[in-house]
Amino acid sequence: MTERAPPAWLPDWARPTWLAGPKAASPKANPKTQPAPRTIAIAGQKLPLVIRKLAHARQMSLRLSPDGREVRVSIPQWGRVRDAEEFAHSRAEWLARHLAAQPQLTVIQPGASVPFRGSLLTITWAEALPRRPKILADRIELGGPGNALGPRLQRALEAEARRLFAEDLAHFCACAGEAEPRLMLSRAQRRWGSCSSDRSIRLNWRLIMAPDHVRRSVVAHEVAHLAHFDHSAAFHAHLERIYDDDLAAANAWLKREGRRLYAAFG
Repeated sequence: MTERAPPAWLPDWARPTWLAGPKAASPKANPKTQPAPRTIAIAGQKLPLVIRKLAHARQMSLRLSPDGREVRVSIPQWGRVRDAEEFAHSRAEWLARHLAAQPQLTVIQPGASVPFRGSLLTITWAEALPRRPKILADRIELGGPGNALGPRLQRALEAEARRLFAEDLAHFCACAGEAEPRLMLSRAQRRWGSCSSDRSIRLNWRLIMAPDHVRRSVVAHEVAHLAHFDHSAAFHAHLERIYDDDLAAANAWLKREGRRLYAAFG
């Protein structure tokens, strides 16, 4: 969810104070002094406030990070950081509501559960077990040192994601009559997949945690973009032809449950 600032055409008398006219320039900061990290208090929690100037931004937009650990404000290149800070603080109640709806974060430790292909697997650790994680029907076993379990598990899941994505790509490219594109894993915070103009496809590794039909629907979606680089009626008709499951159900699952895939590993 994203909260946007009022449009530029709003008359001055109706604009919030944080959109007021130019203010006196502040004294130049000492280049040797590092500014303190920005924070914002939301529902009793102090969260980092990250402000980014983006070339393509036309107005301010506000969102929580997918894991709920920071507040992000995007502003145009000509925007003022002070206005962005005021904008974020003016939307504290909106942020609190969305923070309350965030899934609880999973601590990666023995006994915890992580999703894998639509099911929950229990993390089973014993120092004597092999270091390489082994994915079984109801658990993930791994041994070695008890620290840094999270990074090792993530690497194992990413490897499995790449393997299944390659199979999915081969299948849907054959259905679409397309040559297989270059495959890259993504750790994006808000996108499940993308297809670039050079025909390479990026897929979010976290889809390995979703049910198979959901993961495959995203792969099919990006393969359909190889023929139609838009979301036209022709694109959707092509996608319906190559995807061999319930597309509406897959989209509904991802919209409803997608944020939960960020509860583990952030």
